[in-house]
Amino acid sequence: MSKRDNQILEILTQEKKIEVADLAQRLGVSNVTTRKDLDALQARGLVQREHGYALLSNPNDLSGRLAFHYEEKRRIARRAAGLVPDGSTVMIENGSCCALLARELADTKTNVSIITNSAFIVGYVRDSANVQTTLLGGVMQRDSQVTVGPLVRLCAQNFLVDRLFIGTDGWIESAGFTNTDQMRADAIHAMAERAGEVVVVTESSKFGQHGSSQLRLDGFRLAVVTDDGLGEGYRQKLEQQGVGVLLA
Repeated sequence: MSKRDNQILEILTQEKKIEVADLAQRLGVSNVTTRKDLDALQARGLVQREHGYALLSNPNDLSGRLAFHYEEKRRIARRAAGLVPDGSTVMIENGSCCALLARELADTKTNVSIITNSAFIVGYVRDSANVQTTLLGGVMQRDSQVTVGPLVRLCAQNFLVDRLFIGTDGWIESAGFTNTDQMRADAIHAMAERAGEVVVVTESSKFGQHGSSQLRLDGFRLAVVTDDGLGEGYRQKLEQQGVGVLLA
């Protein structure tokens, strides 16, 4: 994916919907070039065109979101993978940083077991003999390819791991980590109950934003792995709340 394609997807992630002419101006290219770029992204199922506007085809499509801030996410994934020794068993929830973490474990570790509620992650590392994956049962959310519901809790109760890695849609001081899906928030909580530590893997741009559902992680041992763009103020607030901060 080209640098300009990444820019388009990042702009659409922030703006949700934008006029093609406005997008072209922000990219510094002609309307014709922008339409060609959008046509190519639409052919891949990532972008939708309508009446002179462009919008993300599916904001829950993890394969498309992997492109946003890709290099930052790769650094975060590598830093988080350093917490996982060979031969470990870990839980990993859904999200683009989480998927890249699973890929990093598959590429650099040996004999690692991944327990996850993400069918996407299971497929993403299926070519590796270095990891074994267990998919927690539940109701499958078609877009995000993640299982949710009471069965996730029942399945998770069969395991006990040192670390659960999760993503987030944002963090603010008054609410902590949040996402935009209550069912997924409940699944995260069920998995967190079976882990010695919860490690949030996310880009620094998520801090100061928030979703509609609190992840309710009070009482759990918490750490966050993020990029070095994290503001010092956020770092201090996290550490004051007992959250360990690791920068990539």
